[in-house]
Amino acid sequence: MDPHLQRLQELQVLDSRIAGLERKLEAIPGRIQTIRDGLQQAKAAVDGIRAKLDGARKDMRSKEKDLEYQGSQRKKLEAKLYEVKTNKEYSAALSEIEGSKVEKNRIEEEILGLMELQERLGREVVEGDARLRPHEAEARVQEAAATEEMRALEVDLEGARSERKIAARDVPRDVLAQYGRLLKVRGGLAVALVGSNGICSGCRVTLTPQRFNEVRQSSQIFVCENCGRFLYYQP
Repeated sequence: MDPHLQRLQELQVLDSRIAGLERKLEAIPGRIQTIRDGLQQAKAAVDGIRAKLDGARKDMRSKEKDLEYQGSQRKKLEAKLYEVKTNKEYSAALSEIEGSKVEKNRIEEEILGLMELQERLGREVVEGDARLRPHEAEARVQEAAATEEMRALEVDLEGARSERKIAARDVPRDVLAQYGRLLKVRGGLAVALVGSNGICSGCRVTLTPQRFNEVRQSSQIFVCENCGRFLYYQP
């Protein structure tokens, strides 16, 4: 086999490997971000429940103050009964006291509802925290594994690029430039196999009998007359 063609085959293997490593490396930051986003969403869900619980507690304190104020107002109204001088004033005072009782009952019902809400939200926070802890642990393991994989891929990629530089030294400059152009425009495949069926594995077109015989001899570099890829024969 022509030594330059052999080097082109080696380059193709290395470039395919390099492209695969680069694709894997490019995907890892996205994987890590997905892990982080999933954990952040889980935390945000628990934080949202905790915020509702804090809001319920704040509302509870406000309602308790309202109830305390309502109680003091009712005492004032009841004391006022002893100061009225006419039946009309007495009836008006009784009406105010009754209204105060209605308001007290309303506030107490709201406080009861808030107490039940706090109890439910409190349980949800505890349950959410319990689910979150293993989620956090799993996220740490997954991110560590992805980071380790990235480091290993970087080492492999550096090694493959070094091998490529060595292999490229033995290829004439003009052939190497043509190979580089083909690599870009032919989807990363610049060197194609031709089997005993005489078909270019790159474009799936059957070679002419003359070109097929030339490629079989492997005495020099030939290209596919259809796609321009470098060809090598392997029965």
